[in-house]
Amino acid sequence: MIDARLQPLIRAALTPAARVLARRGVHADQISLLGFALGVLALPALALGAFGPALVLIVLNRLADGLDGTLARLTGPTDRGAFLDIAFDFVFYAVVPLGFALHAPENALPAAVLIAAFVGTGSSFLAFATLAAKRGQTAVPFPQKGIYYLGGLTEGAETIAIFAAFCLWPAAFPTLALIFAAACALTTGLRWRQGWLAFG
Repeated sequence: MIDARLQPLIRAALTPAARVLARRGVHADQISLLGFALGVLALPALALGAFGPALVLIVLNRLADGLDGTLARLTGPTDRGAFLDIAFDFVFYAVVPLGFALHAPENALPAAVLIAAFVGTGSSFLAFATLAAKRGQTAVPFPQKGIYYLGGLTEGAETIAIFAAFCLWPAAFPTLALIFAAACALTTGLRWRQGWLAFG
């Protein structure tokens, strides 16, 4: 919901670090791989109840996710980079609720509902992007993205905020997960409607 407004600020903040990395010959894909590895490490941390370290890993994953794109825009974006960015993101988003499910049995059902809701937002996002690319359309609010970026009620910023809330108040995970799953379901429904109208 607020990604389009946040991204210019994030890019400005990360540009100095990206310039240093570019001068040292670091590639954006290397940052993507490192960030994904850090994000996956949040899974055992969450499963073991190490919520503080898990939150640090989640934040580092998101910083890498912003840094790789900023670096790519300095050195030249690639289709492989755009592919890795979105493919890694969707797996990372599933890793966090899975970690909570592994931590406590009472988290399993809310985690499953949230992952199912993520499938809805992710599949509607990618389906729209595929057909928009076929038609040569670009997303005006997100011109820097490698694929058509379809916004919604639950975008990246909202997802990271809820992940942070999970880690800060782990006992509230079942309630928070179900609330966010409902918001994701609404996002999916709105995207279906948008696709219905756009591709009719």
